[in-house]
Amino acid sequence: MEKNEIRAVIKYLCLKKMSSKDIHSDLVETLGDSAPPYSTVARWAKEFKLGRTSTEDEHREGRPSTSLTEDNVKKVEDVVLADRRVTIRHVAEVIGISYGSVQRILANELHMKKVSARWVPRMLTDEQKKNRVDISRVNLEKYQADQENFLFRFVTMDETWIHHFDPETKQQSMTWKRASSPTPKKFKVSSSAGKVMASVFWDAQGIIMVEYLEKGATITGSYYADQIRRLREAIKEKRRGKLRAGVLFHQDNAPAHKAAVAMAAIQETGFELLEHPPYSPDLAPSDFYLFPRLKERLRGKKFEDDSEVMAAVEAFWEGQDKEFFSKGILGLEKRWTKCIDLLGDYVEK
Repeated sequence: MEKNEIRAVIKYLCLKKMSSKDIHSDLVETLGDSAPPYSTVARWAKEFKLGRTSTEDEHREGRPSTSLTEDNVKKVEDVVLADRRVTIRHVAEVIGISYGSVQRILANELHMKKVSARWVPRMLTDEQKKNRVDISRVNLEKYQADQENFLFRFVTMDETWIHHFDPETKQQSMTWKRASSPTPKKFKVSSSAGKVMASVFWDAQGIIMVEYLEKGATITGSYYADQIRRLREAIKEKRRGKLRAGVLFHQDNAPAHKAAVAMAAIQETGFELLEHPPYSPDLAPSDFYLFPRLKERLRGKKFEDDSEVMAAVEAFWEGQDKEFFSKGILGLEKRWTKCIDLLGDYVEK
């Protein structure tokens, strides 16, 4: 549909006294990925409710804005939803607009912020908060009923992109100097285009299985289902007694993870699926613990190709003891508790 046609639909639904949220849901259900972002729907709904009749863009005097367009808002949203860990600078480079423009679109148009290195909605709905509290309470009760058994059975996973080069943070690049010495120059650098996606399956004892996505491939439900089957074999080989005790499997709600074929594979392997609320990287050990520590170690290092990246990742895993991994899983108890105390709001630390 053309922009004016979509605006006409918004206008019609406003006349039917529908809320901006319901109008957006209706458009998403009908148009799917072609639906405008919620911020656009809310803006036009407000205009129509204030008496506006035209669906045409108003003529603006002076220099036109070249960045804050519906097209760019949609592009930013698409890039972020494709990789929720992407940086603002990378989005700006991909789309070809300024860092500040991306920042404004994320904050003012898409209402998103970063939690545990992932882009999520800035404001959770009451229903989403309640869901986070309910699931945290169930999981916390399961954990506290038999902590030792929970830790033995628990397995979690997630995917992450690892760049051939990721620049150091400002804090990492700080150096000691005398008061009279000149301040070292730090040149602007950005993440490299070369990157590899790692699927990491781990538990309180360490890494169970890591797989790297081939160039040009995508993670689909079928691809992930095959990974689940390979995971079962890896557990059988590396974690004696875990299959017999019953694997308590944790994953996020990525489309490939929730696909029917993937869910069937989880059931087929006999894993018990631990529920995880949507938009909750703050409750996922890979997001709030494992990946940030891996990437902190790799920042500032340049790798020539994927094989060098993989070797560095494997070296990082091998350099950690069991206590390192168990600490990440044990962090769940505190975060579930805090999520309940915060009535479902994000757990920052």
